[in-house]
Amino acid sequence: MKKKCTNLPFLTLMQTSKAIHERIKEEIAKNNLSITDFSVLEVLYHKGKQTIQQIGNSILISSGSMTYVIDKLEKKGLLLRNSCLEDRRVIHITLTDAGTDLMNKLMPKHHELVDEIFSSLTSEEAGALVQLLEKVRNEV
Repeated sequence: MKKKCTNLPFLTLMQTSKAIHERIKEEIAKNNLSITDFSVLEVLYHKGKQTIQQIGNSILISSGSMTYVIDKLEKKGLLLRNSCLEDRRVIHITLTDAGTDLMNKLMPKHHELVDEIFSSLTSEEAGALVQLLEKVRNEV
């Protein structure tokens, strides 16, 4: 007999996370991007030039998967691979002008969506939520 999870905070957190993820995925799909595509572009947009490993570490996916995503985004003309002059084994990834233009267009909409998702919380509730989630994260 399988034991059902009865940890309500865990279940609620997972269900909420999934709902938020799905809502963001819907919006991003309108621009022919997956969540992973958007995440890669977002890292480059905020941090600038990165290696494939650095991007993968930021968005928590394997380098094998990263190569596929990078290939796809490069074909769309949204990013470039550049060889490192100091170390030929290293490849740097940067946004193209088209990638930057796309992110300049998407980021304000993304921020609005995230703000909308959390708009039912007062600033005190948002602060308490952050504090409680950090408390749980620190136990992991």
